[in-house]
Amino acid sequence: MAVPYNENPKEKKATRDGFGKALVEIGEADKNAWVLTADVSESTRTHWFAEKFPSRFVQVGIAEQNMAGAAAGIATCGKQAFISSFGAFSPGRNWEQIRVSICYNNVPVIIHASHTGITVGPDGASHQMLEDIALMRTLPNMNVLVPSDMDQAKKATHLLYEQKMPGYMRTSREKIPTFTNEDTPMGLGSSNLFIEGDDVAILACGPMVWESLLAAKELKKEGISASVVDLYSVKPIDKEMIGKMAKKTGLIVTAEEHQVHGGMGSAVAEVLAQMKTDAVLKIHGINNRFCESGSAAELMAKYKLDSSGIAEVVKEEVKKFKS
Repeated sequence: MAVPYNENPKEKKATRDGFGKALVEIGEADKNAWVLTADVSESTRTHWFAEKFPSRFVQVGIAEQNMAGAAAGIATCGKQAFISSFGAFSPGRNWEQIRVSICYNNVPVIIHASHTGITVGPDGASHQMLEDIALMRTLPNMNVLVPSDMDQAKKATHLLYEQKMPGYMRTSREKIPTFTNEDTPMGLGSSNLFIEGDDVAILACGPMVWESLLAAKELKKEGISASVVDLYSVKPIDKEMIGKMAKKTGLIVTAEEHQVHGGMGSAVAEVLAQMKTDAVLKIHGINNRFCESGSAAELMAKYKLDSSGIAEVVKEEVKKFKS
């Protein structure tokens, strides 16, 4: 059964805001919660935690490797640590420390990467982190969540905190519609089916979920019935939902603001490869290239990651599938 959502949301917020709000809630409830950042506290919304709990906030400066190592040390002392920076620098710069100090020791450190994807826009290719899901989902002991709006980001932060093990959450700077609510489910290894359709299933994560919902409305006008699934839990992934969509439609299109190699679409392909299915899969994202500077809207349109672009890709795949 489809999960209800707000089809006409009035509020737009960045998913990073949900992370910052959740940190304050966790800090109030748990005196063992610590937060570390690498000179970008306001940009990652960790400054809200710092203002309330300065004795449990560590500003390491531009030293992401040290940040990961220090957080691992704090976590081994019975604390819960959160580290936060831009995705290009964490996990982009400190992956080895995350791998050995955090994951190998299986300590409770949550890595929050803000400013991911091409919606970082004008910051250009150096800051448009499009490889992080691939980096993080391969690590043992690491959970990976990609929330679709601010409220889901808030829930994701709490969810990762509750696991008492390494976790990774990817958020964006761009403000996107808040279309979920307090009752929208979130769980590790789960997903949300927002629209049920019979012709094709669109599996998306992050900002692509809202764009996919809009695309499904466009497709409906042209006689194409599309399911839309928020596959926010990339690791562990919802194998049951993927199998259900493969059986229901026979055609799956994944949409993500990430390289097509190693991302959420690749995770879906791995699941399908181990199933007895003839379902066809199209992985849609950034195809083996660096992008350029521009507004978020311009880049989303250029790489067909906005609603119109996703609808265009889906129509092409449905045409091929039925021919």
